[in-house]
Amino acid sequence: MAREILSVAEMAAADRAAVARGTPTTVLMERAGEAVADALRARYARCPVVVWCGPGDNGGDGYVAARHLRRRGWPVVVEAAYPPASDAARWAAGRWKGETRALSTELAPGTLYIDALFGAGLSRPLEGRVADLARAARGRAPTLIAIDTPSGIHGDSGKALGDLSFQAALTVTFHRRKPAHVLTEGRRACGEILVADIGLEPSQGVGLFENDPALWAARFPWPALDAHKHTRGRLKVVSGEAWSTGAARLSARGALRMGAGAVTLLSPPGALAVNAAHLEAVMLAPFDSDADLAALAEDADAVIIGPAAGVGEATARNLQALAHTGAALVVDADALTSFRHDPETLFACLDRDDVLTPHPGEFERIFPGLLARSPERIAATREAARQAGAVVLLKGPDTVVAAPDGRAAVSLNGAPWLATAGSGDVLAGFIGGLIAQGMDSFEAACAGAWIHAEAGARHGPGLIAEDLPGLAPPILAELYARR
Repeated sequence: MAREILSVAEMAAADRAAVARGTPTTVLMERAGEAVADALRARYARCPVVVWCGPGDNGGDGYVAARHLRRRGWPVVVEAAYPPASDAARWAAGRWKGETRALSTELAPGTLYIDALFGAGLSRPLEGRVADLARAARGRAPTLIAIDTPSGIHGDSGKALGDLSFQAALTVTFHRRKPAHVLTEGRRACGEILVADIGLEPSQGVGLFENDPALWAARFPWPALDAHKHTRGRLKVVSGEAWSTGAARLSARGALRMGAGAVTLLSPPGALAVNAAHLEAVMLAPFDSDADLAALAEDADAVIIGPAAGVGEATARNLQALAHTGAALVVDADALTSFRHDPETLFACLDRDDVLTPHPGEFERIFPGLLARSPERIAATREAARQAGAVVLLKGPDTVVAAPDGRAAVSLNGAPWLATAGSGDVLAGFIGGLIAQGMDSFEAACAGAWIHAEAGARHGPGLIAEDLPGLAPPILAELYARR
């Protein structure tokens, strides 16, 4: 089952719904605190533990964790930043029978620290003694286990509130991840992230998900027993001129590896010889004008345009001509930049089955100022998809895919080895190959991004874009075996 990513407000609503169904807040708190203690015990040898407790329910979770650790024989001290302020926190503090002292900025070597000061719902910068402690921790880098999010990190954006926050080695959150757990800044602050089940029901009507196979595997376009190449999808890829043909070939090979039955490279006449010299299973056809291109694409299920296609009016005209064919478009790289002065014309060519795949620089060119105005990348990508009327994939270590209807997914398996020329061209091919086989464009973009990142992670150091298509088959075989 696909796992939702919940905003702070949605998580609070899930808690309230559980209480309304008869599960007291204290029971949820007991489960949460015990999960923190269990996670700590599973990862660390017994040693002194200091639990920093804040005034709210996050602090209450800390008191419960302290009690469970002490019961298991761990030496534990609670340092209270504030008196408990919620009924549940007072209940948890009342059950703690160990030592409690004031919050100290002295950090001892060999000690584990549990940050139960403020959770994901904090909306203001750290202040007072807690701010002093954050400064001390920044200088000493203690081993820190955060409850929900490191204090000072906003749960909905993953960004630090002000210039102070804590840095955790492990963050234990509950029920579902929040945006802070999936966006790069927040993930960096959280360290390892463990999602503990505390017995809440799945949330209804949530449109943001973790991008993993549970989201799309049930609808992956595996071939039928009687499949042949023409039933497995016809994909066309637009090549650039003779000196810039490699990117389109990378896309074409990626599409073949995803299972597209017939892939054709549409080439300017001057690039036919160089393309022909490098192609085997990929077919080749020449075009001399945008009208030729549209005619060649009439029977295509999907077309990829942009990888090294050339920036300028010719590429813009080619895209406009392709938009009349009925094929789903995967618009990447130069095809995006060709509309930097007139993005509305690009949007007028698109529909909900098309996919835009910008990196942040290209995103800025066609959605100027949107990233800077948005609270985080998820909101920006959703708004971009709404404006474009198409699926938008914003590349990055926390790749976001959004559909015009508001659905969005964030990848958790980003691999730094993918930061190499041509990697994005293969991604466009993965996505186009899946769309050509009839996969929903949003799910195809999610699946393509996940497989692409998984391939990068499995290869690791030394990866080049040419490696990526060949890394896909073992991943596909595993998905097929689990279907």
